[in-house]
Amino acid sequence: MNVLVIGSGGREHALAWKIAKSPLVEKVYGAPGNPGIENLDKGICVSVAADDFDMLAAYVEAQNIGLTVVGPEDPLAKGIVDALSAQGMRVFGPSASAAQLEASKRFAKEFMTRHNIPTATYAVFDDAEEAIRYVRDTGTPLVVKADGLAAGKGVTVAGDVSQAEAAIRAAMENRVFGDAGNQVVIEECLVGEEASILAFCDGTTFMPLASSQDHKPAFDNDEGPNTGGMGAYSPAPVVTDAMMKRINTEILGPCIKGMAAEGMPYKGILYAGLIITEDGPKVIEFNVRFGDPETQAILPRMTTDIVPLFLACCDGKLDQHKIEYSDWPCVTVVMASGGYPGAYKKGIPIEGITVAEALSDVMVFQAGVKQERGDLFTAGGRVLNVTAMAPTLPEAIEKAYEAVGGIQFEGAHYRTDIGKKALRHV
Repeated sequence: MNVLVIGSGGREHALAWKIAKSPLVEKVYGAPGNPGIENLDKGICVSVAADDFDMLAAYVEAQNIGLTVVGPEDPLAKGIVDALSAQGMRVFGPSASAAQLEASKRFAKEFMTRHNIPTATYAVFDDAEEAIRYVRDTGTPLVVKADGLAAGKGVTVAGDVSQAEAAIRAAMENRVFGDAGNQVVIEECLVGEEASILAFCDGTTFMPLASSQDHKPAFDNDEGPNTGGMGAYSPAPVVTDAMMKRINTEILGPCIKGMAAEGMPYKGILYAGLIITEDGPKVIEFNVRFGDPETQAILPRMTTDIVPLFLACCDGKLDQHKIEYSDWPCVTVVMASGGYPGAYKKGIPIEGITVAEALSDVMVFQAGVKQERGDLFTAGGRVLNVTAMAPTLPEAIEKAYEAVGGIQFEGAHYRTDIGKKALRHV
């Protein structure tokens, strides 16, 4: 079987890397892909944009591709699964209607309210002045979210009124997120430790993956602006067996059942971004695809062939499968361009990836990278996901940072505390 992975980031490199390990797979195509995918033994990249549905469909047919796996949220929200499925093609991911869970934070909050899924209290505004009056009347801390897709950067945790007001004006008046900021959702600020739970879904059945924890803020100690994610580790000790049962019962189960009841059966990966509060798990957000960088910390631990799981989700047969993992924890550290998530330079030479990958149980997933005449250069904000496994979490953290130390590019920025929260539980 030939498999197509749509997208170009570190998540897509990790997916292609895992898919290429399957004995069922002959070739793994990336559209548009990246050098990490191109350099896999089974990897081939094609210059087709992730939102060019007609060209993608033609390519699927021409290359006899039996499965398409969609990485990013934007093509999902625009209906890529609907478009390819209508032509009889097998695609892993939710329909455009189901993708509203991520594409509209208002839709997600109202859906959770209808189905009694625990989440923060909230209010929705399409007028900046009304939103600001609400903040002044309610007080802070509050969380201000652009309603639409904003590449993980549309969320501000506001500790005071001026910060909340600035976030509202940035989204609604300055339109820094474009149409995604036409509305804002303002939520109470939940207190607790974050966790990410991803689950395979086939419309009726769900199967959670190993737990993980993302690190959104740009700097150590969770300071600075939110990013797409600066690192992750798996498993997340804050998600105990007892907590996982609650997540299944109170969140994942009601979500899958509710989506089916509303005529939007959910197939693909459901991502529940959670806060583990004193009262139990609460949803910060739903995403409708593999998390980035959580995927890079989870898939190296998965010992099960992932391709049959994709096919089972597409075919409604997930209940016939199970997932097994290595006991070793995994840590991934994002090396970002200087200035990210703000302005940053591109085209800076990258050295040392081969040195880092020479370490045992180290993988470097390429994200914002381009290749010219065999040399690698920066091409995005998040450049590399330096990933390591080891028998214990402290050893995995040490190995990941040893690998980071072997890689150089001008202005490289990374957090030095990925996994630190988990050590409190060890």
